[in-house]
Amino acid sequence: MSPRLAAFVAFLLNGAVFGTWAARVPALAEQIGAEVGSLGLALLGASAGLAFTAPLAARYCAVHGSRGALIASSLLSPLLLPVLALSQSPVQFGLTLVALGASIAVMDVSMNIAAVVVVRALQRPLMPQFHAGFSVGGLIGSLGSAAAAQAHWTPMRHFLVAAVVGVLVTALIAKYIPGGVGERHREEVTERANVLKSPVLWLLACVALCSAIAEGAAADWSALFMVRERGMGDAAGAYAYAVFSVTMALARWFGEPIQRRLGPHRLLAAGGALAATGLALVVAVPFPVAGYAGFGLAGLGLAFSFPVVMDLASETGKRADGSGGERELGLVTTIAYTGFLAGPPIVGGLAHVSSLVLSLGFVALVTALIIPATWLARRAARQAASV
Repeated sequence: MSPRLAAFVAFLLNGAVFGTWAARVPALAEQIGAEVGSLGLALLGASAGLAFTAPLAARYCAVHGSRGALIASSLLSPLLLPVLALSQSPVQFGLTLVALGASIAVMDVSMNIAAVVVVRALQRPLMPQFHAGFSVGGLIGSLGSAAAAQAHWTPMRHFLVAAVVGVLVTALIAKYIPGGVGERHREEVTERANVLKSPVLWLLACVALCSAIAEGAAADWSALFMVRERGMGDAAGAYAYAVFSVTMALARWFGEPIQRRLGPHRLLAAGGALAATGLALVVAVPFPVAGYAGFGLAGLGLAFSFPVVMDLASETGKRADGSGGERELGLVTTIAYTGFLAGPPIVGGLAHVSSLVLSLGFVALVTALIIPATWLARRAARQAASV
């Protein structure tokens, strides 16, 4: 097995773990007796664990290397699924989600570092393909959950099977997982850079933040928008996010030639413009077909934002020997998780005082900010290179 395939499988496993538990939330909510309000608070546990742990994981990987962190978190994340199924109250559910979110954060940071190692070794813009693996994994996890629910499996039975599969997959790829070197593994320990002083990094983080807000809004509100604002049934409304997800996965998998032709910055700006246009189409044209088309365009446009930003952020911390970039990845990942955490409640709050049309229109404006943020990041990078 090649390091490239091992890193791809790690992305796929992470997506599968996320898709597995997220798709069984209705059964888990019934098990713990949670109403909508208490369930919403409990679900914040996963986002809190992600946001708090990501920068700590980046610091650990910068010092010790990422391979061990990726193997450990790839084992722990599936094993926490049966623990989640033991929950008997919203509090227990939320606390377990904090632990699961923390483990997924470690896995997320370390697998992105592994992907950067492969990208640098092969000198190919492969980061979107790795993130396509996460999308495919999420689809596999959700389909498995649908099958388990249809077979009337309890969450415990389902999660035990998923945990066994996850551990076996990790055992198969562990030997081949690439990872950053780490400062303590280097003959010369360099003084760590203060990433908080990098204008380029903060601007790239803004791109990731805007993208995360838009992606979170599409995930949480697309179906409800199609049902309430466009008069579709529940099943037909659910197809809106399916269209978004499929176009995103396809763009990530087949987009390498486009990235080579446009380059990372022009690709980010063009993607931001396409996504903003798609979301504007959703809210401006009051027909269901426009909604599906708009969410599809949004998926295409946002497909490259997060993986390309990860690639560019790692380059800002690249050392002469080809290592480095772990702390930079951690900062950008943390800010992106903040977008995933804050975006859906903001959309919900705006919808409460106005309408879903206006709130998704606001998301379209936020998405359009990717364009100037990318332009400023490119300009700052050129100025830094000329110093």
